Amino acid sequence: MCRVLKQSRSGYYAWCKRPVSPRNKENELLSEKIQQIHQDSRQTYVSPRIQAALASHGFPISRQRVVRLMAKLGINAHLKRKFKVTTDSNHSYPIAENILDRNFTATEPDKA
Repeated sequence: MCRVLKQSRSGYYAWCKRPVSPRNKENELLSEKIQQIHQDSRQTYVSPRIQAALASHGFPISRQRVVRLMAKLGINAHLKRKFKVTTDSNHSYPIAENILDRNFTATEPDKA
């Protein structure tokens, strides 16, 4: 595998033995916190609200970092839209006469 990737064996084994970086450790901790906050909010919080919640817990980080970690975890907010009525049946406008009466077969063009 090292020959195919043009990497030395010693470099590969050094990479395997290398300890986890402090940034990766912090990202793992933040990922757990983000998942917890997301679950506590019934999966409705988006990145700015999660960032504010993290800041209140003592983790002041940027919103872009929260966005990046949320994308890595596959977390999305499930926002529900408010129901909006689009039809007003109680109006005084003229209503067209029902000529077809659900009979959509025609004997000749332009005849109903």
